[in-house]
Amino acid sequence: MSVTEDDVRRIARLARIAEPKDRVAKLTGELNGILAWVEMLNEVDVDGVEPMTTPVSTPLPMREDAVTDGEIPEKVLKNAPKAEEGFFVVPKSVE
Repeated sequence: MSVTEDDVRRIARLARIAEPKDRVAKLTGELNGILAWVEMLNEVDVDGVEPMTTPVSTPLPMREDAVTDGEIPEKVLKNAPKAEEGFFVVPKSVE
C-alpha cells in the first residue's frame, strides 16, 4: 500500500489541517515509510502467541460498585455558576 500526494492533500483537507504545498511531498514520503514499516510487521511469525494488552499480568484492583454522592457535595457545587438544593442549575436546552 502506498500513499500519493493526492491522498495526503485529501487527508489534510478531511482533518482540516492547512498543509503548505511544499510539505506535501515530504509528508507523502514519511507516510509511505510508516506504511512500509507496518507492512514489515506482517512478516513476523506470531503463530502460537497469545494476544495481550500488557506485558505484565497484574489483576486490576476491584472496589464495591456502590452509588455515592462523593460525600463532598458542598465542595463540588462551590465552583458551579449556579446551584439549587444540591444540584447544578443549567439553562434549558430543549423546549
